[in-house]
Amino acid sequence: MSAPTPMSGQFARFAVSPARRRKDKLARAAITACTVIALIPLGLVVYYLLSKGLGSWSWSFLSTDPTGNTFFKASSIGGIKSAILGTVEIVALASAIAIPIGIGVAVWLVEYGRASGFAKVVRFFVDVLTGVPSIVFGLFIYIVLIVGTGSSYAGYKGSFALALLMLPVVIRSAEVILLLIPDALRESALALGAPRWRVIFSIVLPTALPGMVTGVLLAIARAAGETAPLLFTAAATDKTNLNLGQFMNSLPVQIYKDVTSPTTAVVNRAWGAALTLVAMILLLNLIARLISRRSRLA
Repeated sequence: MSAPTPMSGQFARFAVSPARRRKDKLARAAITACTVIALIPLGLVVYYLLSKGLGSWSWSFLSTDPTGNTFFKASSIGGIKSAILGTVEIVALASAIAIPIGIGVAVWLVEYGRASGFAKVVRFFVDVLTGVPSIVFGLFIYIVLIVGTGSSYAGYKGSFALALLMLPVVIRSAEVILLLIPDALRESALALGAPRWRVIFSIVLPTALPGMVTGVLLAIARAAGETAPLLFTAAATDKTNLNLGQFMNSLPVQIYKDVTSPTTAVVNRAWGAALTLVAMILLLNLIARLISRRSRLA
């Protein structure tokens, strides 16, 4: 008996009709078109940043403070050193506050609370915080820590505002990743006699680390680009100030001030500062992913 041909007998039901092939090609074309359309805005943003920002980059641009001169030639307006250092400090403190707390809340929601009534309430308020405009967080810190205490603006108060902004993003992203960890891993470790806290720190968190890194980076990127909370909390200063208890400059605030200037050189500095901010986020993204990849291979 000869072997059945692909289009006869038991293989006939697997044949793809011409109509289905056309539908498949149409769907593939539609998906490709949607992908290209989605990438167009990103390409335009990168193009404009590079075309308008690269011209401002120089060692002097990155290593000098703004002078406050906005109606003179480009060489006298200074650079963005204070804004870079201020952004790094403010976002670093905000991350140190939001990331541990956010991951801790996510661990509790998944490992302990899960279906409890209190966990549902926590998830509800986290979802509400996710949609709150950033200026509301800035106003909240302004009223509580500045007006309420009668004190002045300070960098650490800006960090508190950004931490509130980052917290719901970290919690929700970490919770989603933790829910993807198979229960079989937890049950196997618990069956061997390991306490739950050790299972969480030795198995659950290391397994979820690569996914958590993505959520944390999204939170950091959002915080690093926010202007409104810092206007109400950290204010701005042209001089480099490493003291988080005093006024501090930042890249978003520097961009906000420069882009409204009538002087072309100052507007160009705003483009250069915007490109610097994007480059910093990109560098942080690459470093974090490299660390997570090495930890996964270890």
